[in-house]
Amino acid sequence: MNVIREPLAEKLFKPGIGEEMWSFANGLYPYCRSITGNGVRQTLNDVKKVIDLTIHEVPSGTPVFDWNVPREWNIRDAWIKDPSGKKIVDFKVHNLHVLNYSTPINGKFELAELKKHIFTMPDQPDLIPYRTSYYHENWGFCMTHEQMLSLEDGVYEAYIDSDHDPNGSLTYGEYFIQGESDETILFSAHCCHPSLANDNCSGVSVNTHLARALASMKGKTRYSYVFIFAPGTIGSLTWLSRNGDRIKNIHQGLILSCVGDAGGPTYKRSQKGDALIDKAVEKVMRDNSKEPNIVDFWPYGYDERQYNSPAFRLNVGLMLRSRFGLFPEYHTSADNMDFIRPEYLEESYKTALEVIDIIENDYKMVNLSPNGEPNLGKRGLYGAVGGDKKEYDANLPMLWMLNQSDGTKSILDIALRAKLPFPRFHRIAKILEEYDLLEYRK
Repeated sequence: MNVIREPLAEKLFKPGIGEEMWSFANGLYPYCRSITGNGVRQTLNDVKKVIDLTIHEVPSGTPVFDWNVPREWNIRDAWIKDPSGKKIVDFKVHNLHVLNYSTPINGKFELAELKKHIFTMPDQPDLIPYRTSYYHENWGFCMTHEQMLSLEDGVYEAYIDSDHDPNGSLTYGEYFIQGESDETILFSAHCCHPSLANDNCSGVSVNTHLARALASMKGKTRYSYVFIFAPGTIGSLTWLSRNGDRIKNIHQGLILSCVGDAGGPTYKRSQKGDALIDKAVEKVMRDNSKEPNIVDFWPYGYDERQYNSPAFRLNVGLMLRSRFGLFPEYHTSADNMDFIRPEYLEESYKTALEVIDIIENDYKMVNLSPNGEPNLGKRGLYGAVGGDKKEYDANLPMLWMLNQSDGTKSILDIALRAKLPFPRFHRIAKILEEYDLLEYRK
């Protein structure tokens, strides 16, 4: 039985889809997301319009390993008025102006006292920072450092209309696609950041469109796939705590974040470091990019930390363009819709599809004619003109496949050793299999 499949990337990739993904991310951008609350629900409801997302609500106070689901936070309005009564900070103009998860406040303050609750970035004085206080009660505002320096002494009025509901919940979404096997590949994007385009409207958009593309292959893929949309840290921990019976089937995965800017590409390996997902992403990036940034796992970042923790070890890597924390726009108002572009979203999407192609078709094969080089000419598989460099280049992957296919090496292993693109080996393996020269062995 032939096992090598037609390449998914060729079938599912649609040139120009970047415009659609950018438009989708643009629709998500205004929502004031946090680790709980209506901003997350708005985001997941938009995702549900594209794929049949299952949305879960987990009550506040629910134990989640060493954590508890926090009280649900929602905000309706916030502003600061100067001594003349002029509104100088307005949450409705930019939701980064409020400390995320801020407690409510309604009072008048001398400037010196107000400044204790104002967050700025002196090293980037013209940008609004993104700051949070999820697990420590505080109230506050964010503004440009230039604006704060311009404030004159006097009495200011500060107002934040927010609440923390102990009877609320944490919201996350998931979409599952059953394949021929219950073995599952995980894709995850965090959906807790407010108006930050690269971090992570881009990841939510690529994850959504990837899920939609694979949905058309339901039941026809080698593996099953689960797509998760959850608030950072507490969301992935909540998903893990509620899916213990399914975790045993998950052996590879990718976090998608910061996938829409011009930098990179970047890949952070799983904790294992040489899992199939690590080798597949690195192969695609090195084949398609001159200088990809490949870094080892370290226990800081996004939800790869949770999926790779000692109890799970799910071999989940992190795919980005610019590396989080290192691009100047990171966690600032400069991470806006002008910072991400359709062509880069499209590149990230195509990379993910090509990674899936490798995972779906990485088999260990056995040469069925191993006594020297088989007569390829009589099968019409070898170039008729000797010494032609073009024929040499065309035949080389075939010769590598036949020479290395002893049942111990996978197609990806051979492509890595030959330092040639995986699609060439994928294509030639399929041909050799059809000519009864290769066979899959478990």
